[in-house]
Amino acid sequence: MEYIYDVIIIGGGPAGYTAALYAARAGLDTLIIEKMAPGGQMTLTGDIDNYPGFDDGIDGFTLGMKMQQGAEKFGAKTEYAEITSVDFSDKTKLINTYDGTFHAKSVIIAAGAHPKTLGIPDEEELTGMGMHYCAHCDGRFYKDKTVAVIGGGNSAVADALYLARLAKKVYLIHRRDSLRAEKIYLKPLSEAKNIEFVFDSTVHRIIHDNGVKGLEILSTDNSKREIECDGIFVSIGRQPSTAFLGDAILLDSNGYIVADETTKTNIDGVFAAGDIRTKTLRQIVTAAADGAVAAHYAEEYISQN
Repeated sequence: MEYIYDVIIIGGGPAGYTAALYAARAGLDTLIIEKMAPGGQMTLTGDIDNYPGFDDGIDGFTLGMKMQQGAEKFGAKTEYAEITSVDFSDKTKLINTYDGTFHAKSVIIAAGAHPKTLGIPDEEELTGMGMHYCAHCDGRFYKDKTVAVIGGGNSAVADALYLARLAKKVYLIHRRDSLRAEKIYLKPLSEAKNIEFVFDSTVHRIIHDNGVKGLEILSTDNSKREIECDGIFVSIGRQPSTAFLGDAILLDSNGYIVADETTKTNIDGVFAAGDIRTKTLRQIVTAAADGAVAAHYAEEYISQN
């Protein structure tokens, strides 16, 4: 007979381990399946100073480990495996991995979302060394310095405006001849005197020497230009980690799981927490809040079924 967990949590980031903490404390037999290491996208952030309770800040790796330890203290288990597919069609949910199949009465999907990258040489190696994907996470390192923001949508403009309050100068680089952001941003943009627009341009090369020193941009007329900057913030969207789900659950047009503030999905007994679901703000604290909510409703579902 296969072993059936009360709840399986997919993803070991802040949403996943908060859900595991609440579920395990409620007496549910809880398993977290994580592909890489505890913390999720937090591990890409050196210092986190916008998560409550750490007045001197904390690095993402350490926070992830602390979250794992807190959940496992109450009996939650962690399995490191890569999920290949899921089957939510029956009352017992199946999670298929390269290491075997796991069974659960309920499932909390907290696999997160990752930033889209530029896909240019040296980008991955320079992540955390001048290459960033979260202005609110890492912007404070660039007070009175020069930064570049890549993108032209609402997120990119919001990041540029946020960084303009910290940095000496902000370049906003967009591949088209005008921004895609909503008109509400036009007035604050016009008032931000330290933002320079660079339209019809893409990043061709990162200039670096033990860290970002600048970038070379390629314009639509094939001319090149070098820009000196201390940091680069890529804001061209995020990609939810939902490929393994196939058509097992309802996704929105951008690939995020459709779930409201209850974290309930269109499948009974399956919940979505953190960056993987449709939401307005994707931060560590909002992911953790989702995890607590999802665990509550998972407990309720199990008690009623």
